[in-house]
Amino acid sequence: MGWLYEGADRRIPIAVRDLLESEQPFVSPIVELELTYLYEVGRVTEPAEAPLAALRKTIGLQTADVSLVALVQSAAKLTWTRDPFDRMIAGQAVVADVPLVTADRTILSQLALATWG
Repeated sequence: MGWLYEGADRRIPIAVRDLLESEQPFVSPIVELELTYLYEVGRVTEPAEAPLAALRKTIGLQTADVSLVALVQSAAKLTWTRDPFDRMIAGQAVVADVPLVTADRTILSQLALATWG
């Protein structure tokens, strides 16, 4: 998502770009929470609203909505990571049964729904 926002979409594999163009792109609300946290600790330079608003406008990004109870129950089973944001984002993909586009190597190696080209 960051690369799309920054205009560095050449770093995104063609297959992922094709997927983003052919399917309705959704983002977990947990991503907004993680971006807010990263901004608060100084790891990103803009608040979450900036990239999310821009991507809503440019690619039609929408926020996915699943039951919080279902998300937490799914995330609790994902014991391959201790990162609570990764667990919840992956858990949401599992509950919704949708591809999770990510460059994160741990997620790619552990989650069948994860893709990066």
